[in-house]
Amino acid sequence: MKKTIDLLTKHNELTIIEEELDIYLEIPHLAYMEVKKKDGGKALLFTSPVDRKNSRTFDVPVLMNLFGSYKRTELLFGRSIESVADEITKLLHMKPPESLGNKIAMLGDLLQLKNVFPKRLKKEGECQAIKMLGEDVNLYDLPVLTTWEQDGGPFITMGQVYTQSLDGEMVNLGMYRLQVYDKNHLGMHWQIHKDASHFFDQYQRAGKKMPVSIGIGGDPLYTWCATAPLPYGVNELLLYGFVKKEKAEVVKSVTTPLYIPHDVDYVIEGWVDPQNLKIEGPFGDHTGYYTLEEPYPVMEVSAITRKKEPTYLATVVGKPPLEDKYMGWATERIFLPLIKTNAPDLIDYHMPENGVFHNLILAKMQPLYKGHAKQFMHVFWGAGQMSFVKHALFVDERGPELSNYFAMAKYVLDRFSPKMLFITEGITDALDHSSPEALVGGKLGIDATQKFEPTTPALLDDEKLLVLVKERIPEAEDLRQYMLMTPNPITVITINKSRRVNECFELLDDLNEHLRIIVFVDVENNNIDNPYMLTWRIVNNLDAQRDIRIAGQSVYIDGTNKNKIDGFKRRWPDDVTCTSDVVASLKSKGLWDLDPKLETYYQL
Repeated sequence: MKKTIDLLTKHNELTIIEEELDIYLEIPHLAYMEVKKKDGGKALLFTSPVDRKNSRTFDVPVLMNLFGSYKRTELLFGRSIESVADEITKLLHMKPPESLGNKIAMLGDLLQLKNVFPKRLKKEGECQAIKMLGEDVNLYDLPVLTTWEQDGGPFITMGQVYTQSLDGEMVNLGMYRLQVYDKNHLGMHWQIHKDASHFFDQYQRAGKKMPVSIGIGGDPLYTWCATAPLPYGVNELLLYGFVKKEKAEVVKSVTTPLYIPHDVDYVIEGWVDPQNLKIEGPFGDHTGYYTLEEPYPVMEVSAITRKKEPTYLATVVGKPPLEDKYMGWATERIFLPLIKTNAPDLIDYHMPENGVFHNLILAKMQPLYKGHAKQFMHVFWGAGQMSFVKHALFVDERGPELSNYFAMAKYVLDRFSPKMLFITEGITDALDHSSPEALVGGKLGIDATQKFEPTTPALLDDEKLLVLVKERIPEAEDLRQYMLMTPNPITVITINKSRRVNECFELLDDLNEHLRIIVFVDVENNNIDNPYMLTWRIVNNLDAQRDIRIAGQSVYIDGTNKNKIDGFKRRWPDDVTCTSDVVASLKSKGLWDLDPKLETYYQL
C-alpha cells in the first residue's frame, strides 16, 4: 500500500484529506462523490478517520477510489490491460514450434509461467507483525465504514476472502461484503453461486467448521484478482502471478490452515459454523438499490493480524458510475480471449457502467448461420458469472464500437423488428430485486445481427402525443421521444401508477401508427430527460417474462418499480441515496466539490 500511495502521488493521482471525517457516512459519501467526477477523480487518502458515535480516533489511514480511473487501473497493473489480454490470446493459440528460433521463443514464453504459482514462505509475513488473539480481537479497532443510512451496520467492502475445499485440494480467493456484527463476528455474504459457498456446502454436509482468512490491502492486484471470474477450483493468485510476472508470496495464517499474501495490511482469521446463520444486511449495493436482509453464514474471528503501519482499503458502491466500472473494464478486456474459447466467432463484448454488469451486456460477433446469435446467448447465459446477465444485445461485425452508445442505438433501431427479441428464463444474481422470485427470472436477448426493413411511424411532437396518451391513460404525466431519426423511436412515458402498467399497454394499440418502442417509468425519482439514469433504472427493474409485450411492430416495456398493485410479493428495495445533512456538512467544510449538474445528473 505504501508503494501504491507513492506511485499515485508521483502521477498526481492522489488527494490527501487531513480533515477529521467520520467512518459513518462522511468518508464513503465523499468517495462516492469523487468517482462521479470526469475521468473518475482522484484516489482519496483519509488520514484522520474518526468514529464520533463511539468517541474513537484511528491512527490508520483509509484509502478509497484506488482503481477509480482507466489511468490508475493501468498504473496498478504496471502495464496496459490489452497487453495482458494479448498474452492470454498468445497462450491459448500456442502451436508446436517449427524451427529452432520458434522453439527458443516458446521456451521464453513457457519460462515466464514459472512465476504463476504462489510461493509459500516459511517465515511470518509483514501482515503478522502485530497479532490480536482471543479476547484481544476487536473488529472495531479497524476503521470499517458504514456507507449508507439504511445499511445494517459497518461493512468491509474490499476484503480478499481466502477459503479452501474440505479436503484442502482447492483454494479460492473471492470478494464478498462482510458485515461487522460485533467485536468478533462477521456476516459472510457469499452467494449460492460462488466458489466459497460451494466449499461451505462441503463443510456443512460434513458437520465441520470452515476456516476463512480475509486479507485487506497489500498489492492492489490481490484485490482485483479476488473479483476475477475464473473457473471453479482455480486459485485466483495464479492470475496475479501471470499479470505481475512474479510469484505471489504467501504465509500461513496464525489460527487457520489458509495461506495469505505476506504483505497485505490486515488479516482477519476465523471459523464459520455451518449451523450458525444470521440476518445480514440491508446494504446499499452496486446495483444502486439496497439488497435486503437475508440469513447468511457467520464467521467467528479467532485472530486479527496487521502490519506495523497499515492502510485500510475500502470502496463505495451505489448508483453508477463507480470504482467497479474501472475494475470491471480490466476484467472485460482480459477475459475476452477466454470467452472466445467457447464462442470463437465473438469479436468483442462490453458491459455499460449504467447496466451495472449483470443487467446489460453488448456483444459483437460474426454470424455464420441462422440462429447463431441465439446460440451465443445460451453460451453467455451458461458461462460462470456471465450466466447472471439479464439482457444481452448482439450486433454483427459491421456494427459500430460497442462503447459508442449513440451509434449502437441508431444501428440497432435502424434495423429493428420485434422478431429480434428472444425471451427466456434463467438464474439471476442474488442482488437482483426485480424478478417475481429470488435467483430465477426473465432473460432478454436481442439478435440485431439480423437486418429488417422497418416502416417509419407517423411522428408527432411530444406535446401532441402526450395529449393522445393521456386521453387513454390518465395516470400518464409526461412523455419524451428519443431516436426520432430512426424507424423505431423510443417513447418514454412517466406514470403515477394506480394499476398494473401491463393493463395500460393495450390501451395504446390504436396509436401504433405513431409508436414503436414504448417504455413506462414512475414519475417519482426519474428524470425523463436523462437517458443515462433511465437506462440504469429500466434494466434494474425489468423482468423480461413479466414486463414486455409485443403488439405488431410495437414493443411495450414496464420499467416501473413493482409493488402490491402488480401482485409483486417480494419487498421492493429503496434507491441508494446520499444523506442530505452529511452532504451539506461536507460542502460547508469545502470538501464536497462536485459540479451541481453532475450531482443532479447522477441522482446522488
